[in-house]
Amino acid sequence: MNYLETISYLCRIFINNMEIVFENEYLRELYEEGKAKNKKYRFQPSIIDRYKRVVDTLKNAPNTEFLYKLHNLNYEKLQGNKKNIESVRVNNQYRIEFRSYEEEREPNKVIICSLLELSNHYK
Repeated sequence: MNYLETISYLCRIFINNMEIVFENEYLRELYEEGKAKNKKYRFQPSIIDRYKRVVDTLKNAPNTEFLYKLHNLNYEKLQGNKKNIESVRVNNQYRIEFRSYEEEREPNKVIICSLLELSNHYK
C-alpha cells in the first residue's frame, strides 16, 4: 500500500516536480489566508511571511537533495522518535516538519512533500 493512500490530505499543490500536501488545516490556512482560525496556532506576522516563503521554496525545489544546497534552510532528517521526518528552518525559533517520498508518474518522478507541523525548536 502506498503511503499516499493511507493519509487524508486537505489540499494539494502541484508545481514543477514538487507536490505539497498540507496534512493539518492550520498549515493550509497560514499559507493561503495568512492566519489560522484556531487560536492555538497564532503566530507573529513575520513568522507567517517567512513560513510562506519557505513553503514556496519547497514547491520550487526539484527534489529534497536540492534543499541541502540552501544553507539558510538548515535542511535535516530528524532522528529518534521523529525518524522518517525531515525539517527546514523558518527562523531561529521555528521549523517546518515534513515527510517526503517519491511517486512514479508519467513521464517523471514526483517528489511529494507532506507538511506535518510548524513547530517551535525549543519546546
